[in-house]
Amino acid sequence: MSVRTESRPPFRADHVGSLLRPAALRNAFRRHQAREIDETEFSRVQDQCIRDAVRMQEETGFAVVTDGEFRRASYWARFIERIEGFGLRASVLPFKDDQGRQNEFIAPHVTGKIRRTKPLAVDEFEFLTTTAKATPKVTLPSPSTMHFYGTTDYRPPSVYGDFQAFFADLSRAFAEEVAALAAAGCRYVQLDEVAIVLLADPLIRDHVKEQGADPDKLVDLYIEATNQALAGRPADVAVGFHICRGNYKGRYLGEGGYDALAERIFGGIDATHFLLEYDTPRAGGFAPLRAVPKDKGVVLGLISSKVPELEDLDTLKRRVEEAARHIDVGRLAVGPQCGFASAAVGNPLTEAEERAKLRRTVELAQAIWK
Repeated sequence: MSVRTESRPPFRADHVGSLLRPAALRNAFRRHQAREIDETEFSRVQDQCIRDAVRMQEETGFAVVTDGEFRRASYWARFIERIEGFGLRASVLPFKDDQGRQNEFIAPHVTGKIRRTKPLAVDEFEFLTTTAKATPKVTLPSPSTMHFYGTTDYRPPSVYGDFQAFFADLSRAFAEEVAALAAAGCRYVQLDEVAIVLLADPLIRDHVKEQGADPDKLVDLYIEATNQALAGRPADVAVGFHICRGNYKGRYLGEGGYDALAERIFGGIDATHFLLEYDTPRAGGFAPLRAVPKDKGVVLGLISSKVPELEDLDTLKRRVEEAARHIDVGRLAVGPQCGFASAAVGNPLTEAEERAKLRRTVELAQAIWK
């Protein structure tokens, strides 16, 4: 499969980014936290595991690769560590599964004025370029990640009096990072977004209102903050905007289709393409894809990273055909709906099952775009 540069998205087979941490890496995280190994040894293990992950992606047939987010405890954890003004506390939302079981989790919390004092992911990109033959992609949490899990309780009022001042500082920090990545040679950045689509879920909308916030105003605020974070990037930097409904140990945060927010999201976000969750009926139908502007593409997340069962190829092909009734197939690509390990603990799959899912992604792309 070759890289396509004349249209968006640039790759027919893509994946969101995070991969299951191998046993050696999980052990190194544990030992490093317990101070049984030093930073040098920890980095050595990470480096080798990343090399192995890149080789696996390339051998599977991907023209784009990530480092699996192997230097992160979660998809946003490194940013809490490296942006001045953040700490951690319990989220106001729980993860849940189809049986009603819930998981609490910790989330970002503002402790002081937000400032980017060091690179967030530039070092990840620079190492990735030393081992990847395919195009390297860097993933970043979206700005809303740093706010939504606390909503109105995201900071002490003495630090930021309103959302706008907070997001002005936060978006500046993200814009500085995107500029630094571009200067280092990165040409594919992905923002991982959960909050915007959750604000279409009636239960979550009610929850947000109970906290004293307006869900519709939050959508506008998050779109504006995202665009400020991306403003000024070079024209040749592709930006994928990944939208899902939560991904932790195979569980999720909310449900509902893109219908209510399609025009605001697809027309409003300054991205080149969208990576969308479409692995279960929870994501709704394909009709909202009609709202995607003609100069933007979509990666259909048809393959589940949450469950081990491998999707049937013919069924997946029919789903692409169904989506193509609403958007030109030439503007489509395929992939898993989310990463395999948004947190280091990972989803309930084996590494062999993960590889099979990634291989099926490439098989599907080759079957559709022969």
